[in-house]
Amino acid sequence: MSICRTHELLDLLREICKESKVCYIRCMKTETHPTYFPEAKVVCACGRTFTVGSTQEKLSVEICSNCHPFYTGNEKILDAAGRVEKFKARKAAAKPKK
Repeated sequence: MSICRTHELLDLLREICKESKVCYIRCMKTETHPTYFPEAKVVCACGRTFTVGSTQEKLSVEICSNCHPFYTGNEKILDAAGRVEKFKARKAAAKPKK
C-alpha cells in the first residue's frame, strides 16, 4: 500500500519498468536507510550507561562526560612557562661536539 498518490504512481512506473526491456525512468531504491533506534544503550568503560538515538542498538565507548578529564576537573595543566629555560640550561650544560 502506498503512502500517497505520488508513491502510487511511482509503484506503477516501477511495474512498467520491470515489464519493459528499456527503462527510461530512474526508479529510486526502497529500504535504503538503516534502522534507527531512539533508545540505543551506551556503555562506557567507566561503567556509566545512558541512552541516545543511534543506528546501532548498543554502543561501547571508552570515555564519556562522567570520566573525561575536561569535565571532571582532573585535567593535567602542563607548565609551558619554564620549558624554554630548562631547554637552554640543558643545552648550556651539554658539552660541545668536537
